[in-house]
Amino acid sequence: MKNPIHNTKKEKVLTGDRATGQLHLGHFVGSLQQRVKLQHEHEQTILVADLQGLTDNGHNPHKVSSNILNVVADYLAVGIDPSKTTICLQSAIPALSELTMYYSNLVSVARLQRNPTVKNEIASKSFGSSIPTGFLTYPISQAADITAFKGTLIPVGDDQLPMIEQTNEIVRKLNHIAQDDILVECRPLLSKVPRLPSSDGKSKMSKSMGNCILLSSSEKDISKAVKSMYTDPKHLNVEDPGQISGNVVFTYLDAFHSDPSYINDLKARYQKGGLGDGTTKRILEECLQDLLKPLRERREIFISDKAQLIDILRIGSQKSQEESNQVLNNVKRAFGLNLFNL
Repeated sequence: MKNPIHNTKKEKVLTGDRATGQLHLGHFVGSLQQRVKLQHEHEQTILVADLQGLTDNGHNPHKVSSNILNVVADYLAVGIDPSKTTICLQSAIPALSELTMYYSNLVSVARLQRNPTVKNEIASKSFGSSIPTGFLTYPISQAADITAFKGTLIPVGDDQLPMIEQTNEIVRKLNHIAQDDILVECRPLLSKVPRLPSSDGKSKMSKSMGNCILLSSSEKDISKAVKSMYTDPKHLNVEDPGQISGNVVFTYLDAFHSDPSYINDLKARYQKGGLGDGTTKRILEECLQDLLKPLRERREIFISDKAQLIDILRIGSQKSQEESNQVLNNVKRAFGLNLFNL
């Protein structure tokens, strides 16, 4: 299949992150690198999803509000340019919540419960029968985000593919009601590393669990994280053959090292025997220190100027309001709820 990035026609790219914490290496390799490239080739909007962050943090809203500017600083640090990419705040765009309400009438509870992404998240968070309504309807909110900006190309991890499918279902239902193509379908854009494992190799990356490396991590934190990384538990001696599959150190080397042929040589030596985990971890640490030092330094500059970050969000949100209101008006017309605009 032709890579959608290389299409000559500019696409509308919509992506974003929940404002529940600082961004980490999983975000970097999974989407952020891609976004930096996409902003030069397509029309890109990035949404700081504070409302969606509340869907499982309603009891602790400070976790969301305190991280909004952290996320924006991370964006700027990796090279996302607000003059090329619109960066906006979900809660500052009322049309998104209103679209979510309209779309919710087109989706059954059973369909939401069948969504594999939602099912997996519910299981991992151990909600039991106390699932927040906002969390269950997360796919509808995401559909509102995508369609409000007429997104056609959506950078996601492979675990988010069911969300794209459900968005397109809503698009088709609404277009059928309107008897017109007022919404556009979208398609996913996967990165070469759709999902980076946590440093312990056993669970999803989480700052609270201490198994991820933040873009703002200090040299000491990076060193500590790499030294504790999961490798091959049966690789007890340097001379023993080691397993590459499931070895987090090699997964990270594949994702971040600039010389794939060198890493392939390391893999061959490791599998044959004669290469220790200490050596592979040292190589990985050097790689990550070189990668994150300039990002950390730039981020420190950006986060120190909160007024600038707020201005970037304000300008992006104002632009996004105008754009999303046009889509909202079309959706209201489809439902016959445009009495004052007849």
